[in-house]
Amino acid sequence: MTQPFPFSAIVGQEEMKQAMILTAIDPGIGGVLVFGDRGTGKSTAVRALAALLPPIHAVASCPVNSPSLDRCPEWAHLTSTEIVKRPTPVVDLPLGVTEDRVVGALDIEKALSSGVKAFEPGLLARANRGYLYIDEVNLLEDHIVDLLLDVAQSGENVVEREGLSIRHPARFVLVGSGNPEEGELRPQLLDRFGLSVEVTSPKDIDTRIEVIRRRDTYETDFEGFMAKWRPEDAVLRDRILAARDHLKAMQSSDDVLRDCAELCVALGSDGLRGELTLLKAARALAAFEGADKVTREHVRAVAPSALRHRLRRDPLDEAGSTTRVARVVDEVLGEPA
Repeated sequence: MTQPFPFSAIVGQEEMKQAMILTAIDPGIGGVLVFGDRGTGKSTAVRALAALLPPIHAVASCPVNSPSLDRCPEWAHLTSTEIVKRPTPVVDLPLGVTEDRVVGALDIEKALSSGVKAFEPGLLARANRGYLYIDEVNLLEDHIVDLLLDVAQSGENVVEREGLSIRHPARFVLVGSGNPEEGELRPQLLDRFGLSVEVTSPKDIDTRIEVIRRRDTYETDFEGFMAKWRPEDAVLRDRILAARDHLKAMQSSDDVLRDCAELCVALGSDGLRGELTLLKAARALAAFEGADKVTREHVRAVAPSALRHRLRRDPLDEAGSTTRVARVVDEVLGEPA
């Protein structure tokens, strides 16, 4: 079984799948944070989506997946200049990882003795133009969190040692998962995720049976299972690619902008990142559905995932963040059509 579980075959978890599809349409949304129970398909979904997406074109020996020779970093000692297709990168960032493993290591001794910038690329280089996946993101060490914040903001990784400087592009979709019972996420990193999703184990017996059935078939009849679900993934891939093209022409009226602003003000969201993310997510959803313009219903559909992790704590309100967002959405936007 060399291929990941098909994205289309994942049972339930519709909000999680929608969030990942939206970031595939518009990576500028800013990544997905998935909090919930273990064994609910969090890592399966991100690998399945990356496998679903079309391969990227990259210089064969470029360590940062550059699409053309003129965009390869100067320190990259290329052994092949051929442009090849490779799968969309999915890079795991493990807990306890060292700084050098993340950003890359610079060989100072070789640089001083030979004048050559000897650089060993890190995980951020491998993740460029793909996905960086962090399991148990809420347990990540603070200094690694700070590194990720800097790179997520700039889209560039800079390594400086002893007066020497190395830089390379590091643009990726950040996907983090974790169990909220094991610790909270730092607010600075929390705000960097565009969308946040809460997943739970299904309570419905029939749904659980279907999950078991599909996973068992995937393991025992791999070829038959993939033959059934590959066409479904192909249809979804075409919809994502069509949405990317459609996104450029998508119109957002002043009424939609007002809805975004009023929602964020009513929820007490700090800064303007909430409005921008809400608008981008609604626009991506409209493009995915083939709509001519963004509507209030698109805003309503993505509001929970775009805003639930941006709420200020309210000690007098014991309702969960999802409930609070839904309540304010109904107050500001009115009842669903």
